[in-house]
Amino acid sequence: MAQKIEKTKAEPKTAGKKAAAAPKKKSTAKTAAAKPTKAPVVKKTSAAVAKSSLPCFREELLWEGRKLVLETGRMARQANGAVLVSYGETVVLCTAVGVVKASPDASFFPLSVHYQEKSYAVGKIPGGFLKRESKPSEKEVLTSRLIDRPLRPLFPDNFLNEVQVLCTVLSYDGENDPDMVAMIGASAALAISGMPFKGPIAGVRVGYRNGDFLMNPTPEDMAQSAMDLVVAGTKEGILMVESEIAELDDEIVLKGVEKGHKALQPVIKLIDQLVKKAGKPAWDVVSDAEHAKLEAAILKHCTTDIQDAFHKQDKASRNQALDVVLEKAASVCGDEVNPLALARAFKASKEVVLRESVLAGKRIDGRKLDAIRSIWCDTKVLPRTHGSALFTRGETQALVVATLGASDDAQLMDALEGAYKETFLLHYNFPPYSVGEAGRFGAPGRREIGHGKLAWRSIRPMLPAAENFPYTLRVVSEITESNGSSSMATVCGTSLALMDAGIALERPVAGIAMGLIKEGDNYAVLSDITGDEDSLGDMDFKVAGTKEGITALQMDIKITSITSAIMKKAIIQAKQGRLFILGEMAKALKAPRKTLSPHAPRMEVVKIAKEKIKDVVGPGGKVIRELCEKTEAKIDIEDDGTVRVFAPTDAQLQVVLQEIADITYEPKVGEIVEGEVVNILDFGAFVDFKGATGLVHVSELAEERVKNVTDVLSLGQMVRVKVIGFDRGKIKLSLKQAAKK
Repeated sequence: MAQKIEKTKAEPKTAGKKAAAAPKKKSTAKTAAAKPTKAPVVKKTSAAVAKSSLPCFREELLWEGRKLVLETGRMARQANGAVLVSYGETVVLCTAVGVVKASPDASFFPLSVHYQEKSYAVGKIPGGFLKRESKPSEKEVLTSRLIDRPLRPLFPDNFLNEVQVLCTVLSYDGENDPDMVAMIGASAALAISGMPFKGPIAGVRVGYRNGDFLMNPTPEDMAQSAMDLVVAGTKEGILMVESEIAELDDEIVLKGVEKGHKALQPVIKLIDQLVKKAGKPAWDVVSDAEHAKLEAAILKHCTTDIQDAFHKQDKASRNQALDVVLEKAASVCGDEVNPLALARAFKASKEVVLRESVLAGKRIDGRKLDAIRSIWCDTKVLPRTHGSALFTRGETQALVVATLGASDDAQLMDALEGAYKETFLLHYNFPPYSVGEAGRFGAPGRREIGHGKLAWRSIRPMLPAAENFPYTLRVVSEITESNGSSSMATVCGTSLALMDAGIALERPVAGIAMGLIKEGDNYAVLSDITGDEDSLGDMDFKVAGTKEGITALQMDIKITSITSAIMKKAIIQAKQGRLFILGEMAKALKAPRKTLSPHAPRMEVVKIAKEKIKDVVGPGGKVIRELCEKTEAKIDIEDDGTVRVFAPTDAQLQVVLQEIADITYEPKVGEIVEGEVVNILDFGAFVDFKGATGLVHVSELAEERVKNVTDVLSLGQMVRVKVIGFDRGKIKLSLKQAAKK
């Protein structure tokens, strides 16, 4: 429960009451002189006078047991909005800057959000050659997307000015994750900037442990949590959900979202209080009369044509028909119309037509609201890979390939929390041919990283425990066709590819994307949305899970918020669709194959005595290096004597295991072994066996008396001997006792 502990402004005393009453105007020297007894002693000619007289505002709140502080006016004062946010000892500086005039060529809202972590925040120097932060990490990319998604729908449709939000982690205490702090700070910076932002919003992380919901859990709490749920919203409703869930029931997940939204309210009030004191004058946003005129003309002359084009089942045919309608719209609007303005108005017109059609109960392809497109799946589609699957749903298709690797194939992740190894990798690729285009091709962008991470979250809860399956897993999803929810096709294809490789998933996982069309109190929830229903609708709500429960959620809203009732309906409808998809997947492969792919590496874990580690490694690593070169195996040895052996084939694995067993062999009294005679003396012979050497005394060669050892044994001879004891660490062997067995 949030508790208000302070609402103060920490401003220089020179600002006086006038600054508090009118924060939108900078204090002057005259204002500072109004109360000379409180003014600090400074030189009037110093440039610092004007800067120090700027008001600084601060709001505080005890939120979920820790102090949340919002401060503005002390740093980054040339930005339109800048807020320094502290939660515990985690500190993030968030700035918002907007270009006053939109580009005349703008056809979309150019908002960019960048979250960046500085190594000095935890007292570290970056690794690598440059010793400075460079390419954004995966977490930075994902957090940037996380913050962007709830902010974007809160700007007016006709606001096309460039806006940039930067969130910089300045300090991290190891307990309070900076991502939620950054989201709150970004919202506050925009709210005070004067830009037409219909916020504020706030974000909270929700955990679930032993039947209790945890708000903003610490890393220790999260280690035992069955849910990692991020909820963002406004005072009125929910805007964004992102989660990884350990197969919990739909009702529990929905309750977690509701509790998260309730926990946001004190923070939203805190930002509102900061805006009242530090908010800048609102920008004037002129209504786009030209856009409205173009849209009205297109709807008047082209509505029937757009409807006819939408009802074509095939995506390519539909796009061709819409291109013809666009040409007609151009002729209706006149040749002098800017092509970008025409394209924007045509998209808005398509949105109007689609929404009216759906609310009337008719979707683009004629399906019912809860119907799923046709599905077909196949496995073992590639001959030499460890596991492969082709998942096709309507005009969306994913070719997914699974590869098993050794422990040293794991990816080293360098994060503020510390370095760790990730043994499950999922990479999503979206080539331009998947949508029939010739476009940019290169390194993965934010969208590809985000979609891959969503599928990763969906599958990870069902993977076998690392101690039982210490492989590194890499899955690659190649989207070969796309018309709606390729990320959920990746989830389905990944589940099939892993089972095809023989990896024992607890249960298969499927995913589905839900949509929403809402006008006033009238709304329709759509199952398995197409690309047009996604881009022209109000919601993209992805739900992944098994027949038992949900493993991941991701929701993005394009309107200001949705209610819990709408979300509940979407979750119930998604469960029905998920179960249907799981049934279709089972037609291709019901369960994991009983054995690993014959092309997958073989692995076994053995335990050796700690004092034997040096023998396996050898001087300078010679023994283990030669063994790896001879067998093409990979050998990992831990300090406790745990040895993991990875080999290309089972035969090579057995060779390695046998050699390790020989090197670490400890003979036992009564054991019969086979060895080679390596030395003969007057009193007996030395025999090498399993990496050890023992002595067969002349009295142990035969039942009768032996005069010369060479009468019984010769150099290089292979013999069976019995271990009969130890003498000051030396092994005593018997040839005659072994012969009795």
